[in-house]
Amino acid sequence: MIHAAITTTERLVLRRFTGDDAVFVLELLNDPDFHRHIGDRGVRTVDAARAYIADRFEKSYERFGFGLYLVALRGGDAETPIGMCGLVRRDTLPDVDLGYAFLPAHRSKGYAAEAARATVAHARDDVGLKRLLAIVLPENRPSIRVAEACGLTFEKSIRLPGEDADIALFSMDL
Repeated sequence: MIHAAITTTERLVLRRFTGDDAVFVLELLNDPDFHRHIGDRGVRTVDAARAYIADRFEKSYERFGFGLYLVALRGGDAETPIGMCGLVRRDTLPDVDLGYAFLPAHRSKGYAAEAARATVAHARDDVGLKRLLAIVLPENRPSIRVAEACGLTFEKSIRLPGEDADIALFSMDL
C-alpha cells in the first residue's frame, strides 16, 4: 500500500505511521541501540506496537499536525521502512524537538542526515516553526553528527524531569 508522503528526498520518503506499520515499529523500538540511546518503550508485541502508533504518533498528528514519520527507501514496487524521523512536541521542552532513529542495517549511509534535513525544511516551510531543538545523549556521537549536519548547534546540557543524567540540547532558528 502506498501512503501519502509528507516529504521526499532523492532516496527517501517520509510519511505518517499507520497501524499497518506495527511490525516495523516493534523491530525499531526493540533495537538495543534504541534502548540505550532513546529508551525502552516497553513495546513487546505487534498489538502493543499498534497501540503505541495510535497513542503516540497518530495522536500527535491529530493534536499538532505533525509527529514522527516513517522513513522508507524510495523506488521499487513497495516502500522499505528503514527508520523514523520527525517532530516531537514535549511538555518538558520549550520548542519542538527533532527526533530520529534507524535500524542498524541502514545506519552510516547518510539516510538519517538526509531525513533530518528534509524534516527541518518541513518544520520551517510546512509547519511554520521558528525554532527547532534536538536532545541527544552526549556519548551518542552519530546522533550528534546528524543534528549538526542539518544545522543544529549545541546550546547547553540539560536534565529532563525524572531523568538521572544530563543530555545535550541542540537548537536552531528556522
